Amino acid sequence: MILYLDTSSLVKLYVEEDESIIVKTLVDSSEFTATSIFAYAEARAAFSRRFREKSITPNEYNRLIKSFDKDWNSYLIISVTEDMIKLAGNLAEKHALRGFDSIHLASALKLRKEVSSAIKFSCFDDNLQKASRREDLG
Repeated sequence: MILYLDTSSLVKLYVEEDESIIVKTLVDSSEFTATSIFAYAEARAAFSRRFREKSITPNEYNRLIKSFDKDWNSYLIISVTEDMIKLAGNLAEKHALRGFDSIHLASALKLRKEVSSAIKFSCFDDNLQKASRREDLG
């Protein structure tokens, strides 16, 4: 199984939240972990917000960024093409998704076309989760 993480799931690997153990378990049980190239900027923005809000210390923030940057190369990164962006636009309309959510869904669907393994889509947004199920992503 290949695990696709949207940004909300990816962040849970680095910032302890209620669902972090779920994501870590999924990652441990997957062949590969994939995400969109856009997740890098989204995750860094989420980490920075936590730092600005003082929910993590400067030392924790620096360790978190170093760990994330080190791990980034181990993920299967899905590049974005013009065709994917158009698919994402269609998915946004079809499922009433936000822009980046639709890009994550389009990225997972692109990945599914390119591999023979099953794809497990992990996110923590109810609307995006429903859309992924309607698109037959596990």
